[in-house]
Amino acid sequence: MPEPHPLNQAVIAQALHDLRNGQLRRAKSMGFDDAALDALKHPAMASLLANATVSWCSVSVNPEVLRRLLSQVEDLAREIEEIDRLLRLGASTELISKFYGLTHQEIALRRDVIGLPKRKGRHPVLTEAQDSDLWYRWSKTIKERGTALTDDMAMLAITADLAEPTGLPISVIWSAIQGWIDAGLV
Repeated sequence: MPEPHPLNQAVIAQALHDLRNGQLRRAKSMGFDDAALDALKHPAMASLLANATVSWCSVSVNPEVLRRLLSQVEDLAREIEEIDRLLRLGASTELISKFYGLTHQEIALRRDVIGLPKRKGRHPVLTEAQDSDLWYRWSKTIKERGTALTDDMAMLAITADLAEPTGLPISVIWSAIQGWIDAGLV
């Protein structure tokens, strides 16, 4: 005995759900006219349509919407990698919250997931030699990349790139950079 076509069942289930929830326009946007919607009010008619072995409907894929949705998944994965990298390099909760909108609890969970120890207190202040070396590296990098001082995301990327070779926490580097920008030391 032939099986009912699953697409028919899905469409009927969605149409009935929409009708129960007062979403008449949604049901009509699927292609149902008034007569068909009236027929769906009768369980025998809805059952007949749902259990039909031939498909009486078709699916259409909107490639542009599909592409955007798939790119969102890639963007989300990339964002998670960036957040994890920043946390490993010593970004503060406030910095992650500012740039990525995560709550303190979400950031604490991310720290736990990637196995970072709980921090105690503030990071140490830069020594004069560290400050001088960092300023030289930073000013050279922004000139090479042509980075605008107002481009916070680019500055964050530079901060992370400076944290790796210097071994300094991102939060310390970010604070120093913001101080230099505020003082006009470019």
